[in-house]
Amino acid sequence: MTSADPFGREVKFARADLTSVEADGSFSGYASLFGLIDLNRDLVEPGAFAASLRARGAAGIKMLYQHDPAEPIGVWTEVAEDGTGLFVRGQLMTSVARGAEVLELMRAGALDGLSIGFRTVKGRSEARTGIRRLIEIDLWEISVVTFPMLPGARVASVKTATGTHPTRRELERWLTQDAGLTRKAARALLSGGYRALTGTPDAADTAEDRLRSALLRATRHLKSAR
Repeated sequence: MTSADPFGREVKFARADLTSVEADGSFSGYASLFGLIDLNRDLVEPGAFAASLRARGAAGIKMLYQHDPAEPIGVWTEVAEDGTGLFVRGQLMTSVARGAEVLELMRAGALDGLSIGFRTVKGRSEARTGIRRLIEIDLWEISVVTFPMLPGARVASVKTATGTHPTRRELERWLTQDAGLTRKAARALLSGGYRALTGTPDAADTAEDRLRSALLRATRHLKSAR
C-alpha cells in the first residue's frame, strides 16, 4: 500500500513475521522485495535504493514506530540491496519506553509489519497493466507497523531470547508463509523429510526444484539467525 503524508513522503507496507526477537532487541529481514507487485500495483525494481543508500547509509535511515517521526524506536545497523530485495538489520532500543513496548508486541505477534517511507525519484507507469515501476527511491525511514501489504516480504531471521536455533513452530511458519507449503505439507517435511512430503523419491523435477530452492532460502535465513 502506498500513501502520502504532508511532507511528500510515500509509505509502503510489507508483511513481516515478528514472533520473537533476540534478547537485546535485534532482528533482521526484508523491508522490500524486488519484482513483486503489491496491492497498490507498485513494483520495486532492483537497484531502486542504490543511490539513496550510497548517500545516506544505514545510519541516515531512521527506525520509526508507525511512521511517526516523534517515535524513534531503534537504529538500523545494516540496510542493503541483495538479489532478493532490501535487507535490513536493526536493533530496538529497549531502554526507551516505546522500544520496550514494541519488543513485547513483536514477541506476541501483535506487530507483524515493516513499511518503508520514501520519495519516488524515478518511476514509470504502464498504461495497459496499471503497474507503477519504481526505478529510483529516496529512502527516508523504515517503520515497524501493524498492517501488512506486501505478503512476500518478511523478516528473514529473528533470534529467540533463549537460543540461536528456531523452534519447530517457527520453521513450520516459515515453510507455510514464505516457502508456500500447506500446513500439512510443512509438518510432513519436518517429520519425515522430502520423501514424506512427496510420497516417493522420484517426484517431478519441478516440485523438487521448488522445494530445493525453498530449503536453500531457509538455510540462508537460519545461518543468519546464529
